[in-house]
This record gives sequence, C-alpha cells and structure tokens, in this order.
Amino acid sequence: MKRLLLLLMLPVTFTVNAQKWAKNYDFVDQCLCGMSLVGKDHKIGYTDHDGNIIVPLIYDEGLSFREGYAAVRKGDKWQYIDSTGKAITEPVFNDAQSFHDGLAAAMKGDNYGYIDYAGKTVIDFHYPMARSFAEGLAPVSNTRNLWGYIDRKGNYHISPQYDFADSFDNGEARIIKGDKVLFIDKDNKVLHE
Repeated sequence: MKRLLLLLMLPVTFTVNAQKWAKNYDFVDQCLCGMSLVGKDHKIGYTDHDGNIIVPLIYDEGLSFREGYAAVRKGDKWQYIDSTGKAITEPVFNDAQSFHDGLAAAMKGDNYGYIDYAGKTVIDFHYPMARSFAEGLAPVSNTRNLWGYIDRKGNYHISPQYDFADSFDNGEARIIKGDKVLFIDKDNKVLHE
C-alpha cells in the first residue's frame, strides 16, 4: 500500500513542478527531445523539462525539436539550431521544416531542397513544394504542380503524377489524383481508397 501511494504521488509532484514554471510563459509546447518550445511577449525559446532556459527567448517563431534540432525564425528568415542553441545554419531560408530521417526540407528563394544535420545541402533547391522524408522517400512537386517521390539522393523513385502526395507511414502513403484519394505503396501500387 505504501509503495502504491508513492507511485501515485510521483506524477502529481512532477505536474505541480511543471505547472509552476509553465506559468512564467504565455505558452509551453510539449517536451520533445528533452526540450519544450516556450513563448512570452511574442518571442520564443526553449527550456528543458525542469523549466531551465536552454535557448533564450530571442526568436519570432520556432518548431519543436526533432532528432536533436529545431528550425527557428528571426525576422523573415529561418535557420536551424542544435539542442544547445548553437546555429548549424545561417538564417537564409524562406521556410523550414523539421528533421525526419536525418534530413530537413528547407526553402531558398522559391524552391525547396534538403539539408543534413551539419546544415549542408544534400539535395539541391529546385522543388516548388516538398514534404518530410519518411521510410527513405520524400514527396516533392515539380514545376507543373505534380507530386512524386524522391530518394535520399534526389532521384525520383515515383515520377511526378499526382495532384498531392503525403509522406509514407507504415509502408503506405496518401495521394490525391483528380477527385480520388488513394493509398499507394513504395512500388506505386494502389493499396486502397
């Protein structure tokens, strides 16, 4: 009985402690990768799970940490930082997405490409639209607004032919072709509607 009481008290203590420091901010996002996105007075930063500020509240916008990195915006440009707040890229992107499978889609000029954890371009910036990698493939659009899937080297695995394409999840991806919503596998075979 004593042991059960102790177990029941632990989450309450954690919740109370989290609530104490969370009240210092206008919002507190879910803790991912050991970091919480927090905001106050129209600026964002990041804290650890105990509420200690790790990345000062100096950014205008930010995404949650994923795979140890986050995209942050200051002014009208995005850049990527690591979990210590150190920049891994300069603020040169017009848009930025979170890392998935070791790569992040980011926009330079009017086109998307992909960078790695070191901030190096691994797939050139020539896709009008792009989504995150999942299961080794990423949906991208071409200049005719047709979507297909590329591999980690930027080669088309499924040529552009869809009106929209989503990332793969458990071996299937949702696509839209005309007025139909379908699910395909990595061999471009329709699995179901």
